[in-house]
Amino acid sequence: MTMGMKMVTALDTTDLKLLKELRENARENIATLSKKLGIPRTTVHYRIKKLVDEGVIEKFTIKPNYKKLNLGTTAFILARYDPDSGLSQKEVAKRIAQLEGVYEVHIIAGEWDLLIKVRAPGAEEIGKIVVDRLRDVKGIEQTVTMVSFVTVKEEL
Repeated sequence: MTMGMKMVTALDTTDLKLLKELRENARENIATLSKKLGIPRTTVHYRIKKLVDEGVIEKFTIKPNYKKLNLGTTAFILARYDPDSGLSQKEVAKRIAQLEGVYEVHIIAGEWDLLIKVRAPGAEEIGKIVVDRLRDVKGIEQTVTMVSFVTVKEEL
């Protein structure tokens, strides 16, 4: 365990049910959660606070409708890291994470080194992200882009 990280107490069934409800609707009020879970409001409040304090819940957020934001095209890009770039793989990943249109960056194992999720209005704009931005990042050697046709499941 990393120095400075709090040890998380074991999550019980109620904690897991509470997390599931909050993932569905983080705006759900405590009274409604109390009724759904069959536990007192004070217990719901205490458990949410505990989950936040222990870092199990990092933040409460929204799920945007990307089509309505004119970002309806999603693509996944596999990238190969260039170890001769003079930058660490983590530094390259951090630089990619700052690019407009990039929503996720993962350092992965296998034939490729990075998995990048991007969003844009269409395929042409995805191409611009790859050609005009991503391939200009020092430390990127090669990319392959896969455009998603339909998102069946996506969680925050």
